[in-house]
Amino acid sequence: MASSSQWERGWTVALVSTHFAASETDLTALVDAHAALLFRVAHSILRNPAEAEDVVQDTFLRVLQHTTKAHKLDLPPIRDLRVWLVRITWNLAIDRRRRIRPDQLDDQFAAALVAHTAPADQALSDARHIAAVLREIDRLPKSERHALLLSAIDDLSITEISTLLHRTESAVRALLFRARTRLRQRLEKGNHA
Repeated sequence: MASSSQWERGWTVALVSTHFAASETDLTALVDAHAALLFRVAHSILRNPAEAEDVVQDTFLRVLQHTTKAHKLDLPPIRDLRVWLVRITWNLAIDRRRRIRPDQLDDQFAAALVAHTAPADQALSDARHIAAVLREIDRLPKSERHALLLSAIDDLSITEISTLLHRTESAVRALLFRARTRLRQRLEKGNHA
C-alpha cells in the first residue's frame, strides 16, 4: 500500500486537475488536514484500502461540487467542516458497502491486520480471531455498529459521533456500552463453544 502522504498528494493532483474554482492551496490544505481521518472512516466500513481511497476521493469531489454550488446559490458556510467531511465519507462508504458482499473482503482485511513477524500458526490463529470479531461487529444492530466503528476512529469524540449520528451524547455512550457488552459476550460465547 502506498504511504499516506503519497496517496494524499495523488488525491490533491487528481482533484486540482479536475475543476476546482478556489485556490490549489486551499484544496491542498483541506486534503492534508483531513485525508487520513477520512481514509480511516472509510476503511473502518469497507475494510479495503483501494475502496476507502476511492471513497475519500469521492468525498473531495463532493466538496468541489458543493463549493461550486455554494458560490452560485449563496449557501451558508459549513459550521463544522471536519464533521461535515466525515459525514460525507461515512455516507459514501455505507452506500459502497451495500454494493459489496459483506464477507467479500473480511478474510483479506483480517490477514492484513496480523503482524507480519508472527509465526505462521500464530498469524493464522490471529487472522481467524480478527475475522470472528469482524463478523460479530457486522451482526450488531445498525446503530450500535455505527457508534462502535466511529468510536474506533481515534480522532472522533463523543460529541462528534453524536453529531454524525444525530443522537445525544448520552445516547451515544449508551450505544457504545451496549455494543461493547454485546460484542464481548458473543466473542466469549464463541470461544467457549
